[in-house]
Amino acid sequence: MEGDILLWIQDNMRNDFLDVIMKAITRLGNGGLIWIVLAILLLMFPKYRYAGVASAISMILTLLTVNVLIKNLVARVRPYEVVEGLNRIIEKQSDFSFPSGHSAHAFAVAVVVFIMLPKKFGIPALVLAFLMAFSRLYVGVHYPTDVIAGVLIGAVLAILSVCIAKKIQKKLSRDDEVIEEGK
Repeated sequence: MEGDILLWIQDNMRNDFLDVIMKAITRLGNGGLIWIVLAILLLMFPKYRYAGVASAISMILTLLTVNVLIKNLVARVRPYEVVEGLNRIIEKQSDFSFPSGHSAHAFAVAVVVFIMLPKKFGIPALVLAFLMAFSRLYVGVHYPTDVIAGVLIGAVLAILSVCIAKKIQKKLSRDDEVIEEGK
């Protein structure tokens, strides 16, 4: 069934215009680069620093959980290797398929941004994350369950990261109060 979904996308949605857009969106997520840059930018501004901390934590947790652990344990081959008639429109991928690292990293950071920052930042981050997750299906390198699992893992790790960042913030605030009282 998953192969049929990918073939349907290939046969009914792919076109020259969308190919360019989806390839660009999927490449934004290569190596988590756009999300790393976003986390660094957030860390640079005191008002958004803890969102940057949570984003960085979520990226590290996602890297360890998805790219190091689950992908290698499950070792699912890419759909373009087994679904007859499916053509990928980007380069061959060097790792396993399940879960989608692009989707997991995108949602790990986008959910942090959505939770911790004003919605004018959070909603565009989620839209980009959804587009990035869909792009992985569009370009033919992931099964739908790879993407769904990546989205869910990323979202859960984002929530965990927000909790960790808030505990760090609370601890540092208490330490600052102790220092102030000691003056």
